[in-house]
Amino acid sequence: MVRVRLSRAGAKKRPYYHIVVIDKKDRRDGRCLERIGSYQPSLETEDRIKLDHERLEHWVSKGAQISERVKHLKKYSLDSDNISKRAKIKSTQLEKLKEKRLAKKTTEAPAEEVKTEASAEEVKTEASAEEVKT
Repeated sequence: MVRVRLSRAGAKKRPYYHIVVIDKKDRRDGRCLERIGSYQPSLETEDRIKLDHERLEHWVSKGAQISERVKHLKKYSLDSDNISKRAKIKSTQLEKLKEKRLAKKTTEAPAEEVKTEASAEEVKTEASAEEVKT
């Protein structure tokens, strides 16, 4: 049984994947029948996914199965507006994160002021207690 799947390459914490046609029982990074593309998740440009769609269809017509991830990458590579969509999603996520951080800072700041006021009151009560003793 032949499958179209990803084969990991690249350095530690810098992934790079080859889209390969390989026997199902072979190792993940083993010898492949054909490399039909690549996927570099760290890029945010159109070069992120390179896939030879003709060769993919050729292997599928011969009975090769496509892994779930490669199906997703195929669909993603055919969508021409994917970069702009990702940019919009990323910007909205950043805005939400900034709002959360701002809200967290505003809730922490009054709590610190209350603590300083409470410690100032304790100092006053200690000073008045010392005056009463003398």
